[in-house]
Amino acid sequence: MATSEVTLPQKTSGAPPRRVRVMGAGKQLHAGPVTYVVLVLFALVSLAPLLWTAIAASRTNERLAQTPPPLWFGGNLFKNLQTAWDQAGMGTAMFNTIFVASCITVGTVLFSTLAGFAFAKLKFKFSSTLLLLTIGTMMIPPQLAVVPLYLWMSDLGWANQLQTVILPTLVSAFGTFFMRQYLVQALPSELIEAARVDGASSLRIVWHVVFPAARPAMAVLGLLTFVMAWNDFLWPIIALNGENPTVQVALNQLGTGYIPDDSVIMAGALLGTLPLLIAFLLFGKQIVGGIMQGAVKG
Repeated sequence: MATSEVTLPQKTSGAPPRRVRVMGAGKQLHAGPVTYVVLVLFALVSLAPLLWTAIAASRTNERLAQTPPPLWFGGNLFKNLQTAWDQAGMGTAMFNTIFVASCITVGTVLFSTLAGFAFAKLKFKFSSTLLLLTIGTMMIPPQLAVVPLYLWMSDLGWANQLQTVILPTLVSAFGTFFMRQYLVQALPSELIEAARVDGASSLRIVWHVVFPAARPAMAVLGLLTFVMAWNDFLWPIIALNGENPTVQVALNQLGTGYIPDDSVIMAGALLGTLPLLIAFLLFGKQIVGGIMQGAVKG
């Protein structure tokens, strides 16, 4: 066990300082074998759907219909991926989805941070009422807004255009509430007052004070928003058609036919999932670091 010594001053003048040995100081915690077993089990359970999708995408439709189902990879993976890519027009769909998800993520993070800062640190009339109304919109089912939203977009002449999917979701009630709750604790009011005393404008305060303090929460909100925008299906399938689809709309075309080819459908689902996996592998360390930084600050 690691030990360390702490020097304590004596109350009697002239007496030498007394040293006390503290047991266990600086000791590092190590996970036991049970912890590793539990983590491995959770990892396997979490990866099971993705693993089954890859296995099904590598088999034929006839083999998937047999009992018992296949439990290992076959030799048709690249063939099924190519078939799904050609049938669904995945090239256009991937480009559209990356563009749509990126625009929604940037807009949501920017506007939600600004609104969250206003609700957290600025004083104005009816701020509590407006915050309650904003939170209350989260209780309204999105299906209720589909018909009036579609009529509105049609009147603007935006049917089957990407801005129809982007503009209605540029601001999020959840994102506003999330950023407000974070900035209440992570951003001291004294720091804002000090910046105002130094003559900083509101725009400069937001850029040099609010955004750096909110960076960990912005990273988390950006990740959640991008995944949600990438996986969105209800509104894109109504607003867009097969000529200008997102990934989820394009994947819907693979299930048509008298006998749907499940192996091709699974290959398309795998194609739609791979960009998210690649993004997390590339930026996962920065995202987790931002989450930990926000946890330490809180």
